[in-house]
Amino acid sequence: MLTGYIALFTLALLAATVLPLSSELLLIALLQEQRSVIALVLIATAGNVLGSCVNWFLGVFILRFRHKRWFYFSETQIEKAQKGFNRYGTWSLLLAWVPIIGDPLTLLAGVMRVKFSTFLLLVTTGKLLRYIFIAYVTVSLQAPPV
Repeated sequence: MLTGYIALFTLALLAATVLPLSSELLLIALLQEQRSVIALVLIATAGNVLGSCVNWFLGVFILRFRHKRWFYFSETQIEKAQKGFNRYGTWSLLLAWVPIIGDPLTLLAGVMRVKFSTFLLLVTTGKLLRYIFIAYVTVSLQAPPV
């Protein structure tokens, strides 16, 4: 029983990094096993937020390597990303759960030195609301016991 919760936490954490993974399907499967909705939502949120925190910390330090030959991003890409982040602001971190844009957004928040407490509050809020929504829909669609 505990392995499902550990798997969900781990998958949610990894899914918040640049790895192309999704924790939603496992959450839905575990919800269909009649496990604790609150526990599952909190565990998935904690893992996913922790993964985003890893991205934030990487972002804080990544620009130290911008002049290295192996550095992946060009100066133009960095400037464009910073302008976009400044344009939409810190509140855009509420969308850190969105596939494709969410992970780079949390990395960029570290690059932009968004205050960690603000980052944590906004990212947690967005991700928690996403998992609550998924759990609500999943539980609502389950057939009542006969």
